[in-house]
Amino acid sequence: MSTASSPAPAQLTTDRLVLRPWTRAEAAAVLADTRSARWADDFPAEGDRVIAALFAQHPAWLGEHGHRLIIERDSGLVVGSIGLFWPPSEGIVEIGYGVVASRRGRGYAAEAARALADFALTAPGVHAVVAGVELSNPASLRVLEKAGFRRSATEDGVARFMLTSRDRSGQ
Repeated sequence: MSTASSPAPAQLTTDRLVLRPWTRAEAAAVLADTRSARWADDFPAEGDRVIAALFAQHPAWLGEHGHRLIIERDSGLVVGSIGLFWPPSEGIVEIGYGVVASRRGRGYAAEAARALADFALTAPGVHAVVAGVELSNPASLRVLEKAGFRRSATEDGVARFMLTSRDRSGQ
């Protein structure tokens, strides 16, 4: 396999987190319910299992602009996952995320969402990152607001958020 045709997906590092692409072995371990010493005690959450099961149908999600594990830099433990539902449609890509219950309330989801959205906006042809959150989930609404997303619509109990290249540059 040539590295020129298959570059290794970029690892993103923030102040407190590393966002690293999933490996096929990690997805298989999640699906087999095989524990890793490198996972927080409550990882994987149900959403992580759903994503791991979808990799076979959506191989691009394992690529450079796909899904990543959220890893605490201090402990080295996987504490959640975040991802882009690649490929984009008309320059727009959706983001989804989840942090395990034991690590919520620390700002990890907002930190990870901002980092991955900023990264997505550097991809050719991508001009917006969107997310949908049920109004019954106020914590997730705050995550997107803290990450710099702006609410663009609310319909049928779901708030739609967007971050654009313009939002990112502060123009």
